[in-house]
Amino acid sequence: MNDSPTTAPETDPVRKSILAAMDRMLSGSPKRSTGRLSVSQLAIEADVRRWQLTHRHTDLRDLFQDRVRQAEDSRGTHQKTAEERDDLRRRHTELQRYCSELEERVQTYAAVIKPDGAGARGADRAEREFSTSAAPAVPAAA
Repeated sequence: MNDSPTTAPETDPVRKSILAAMDRMLSGSPKRSTGRLSVSQLAIEADVRRWQLTHRHTDLRDLFQDRVRQAEDSRGTHQKTAEERDDLRRRHTELQRYCSELEERVQTYAAVIKPDGAGARGADRAEREFSTSAAPAVPAAA
């Protein structure tokens, strides 16, 4: 029995069948099985008896289980990344809305703080500048 199936080409047809089935299942294109990533389904996909995986070719069973764990870990990482992205988008929208509110307050305060005669003119000018500025449109918070 070859302990390292990736270093030398396999000559045993059963081992070749198991390795090919493993690749098909992990790529998501099974031919005979349901596609569930288990040793039993691997045996069905390879068209061998389960005992051959659990007793004779234990190295291939272990290799399959390791590759399944790696695939599941990478899917978990992807899911976590997608959730973080959604949280960041939500937070960004909230910050844009808050920034717009602060800009409006600053314009109002600037108009109020102007000296007596310039107060009304300053308010008008501030209002015109604010309405013509390129303030980003903030979507409604979800």
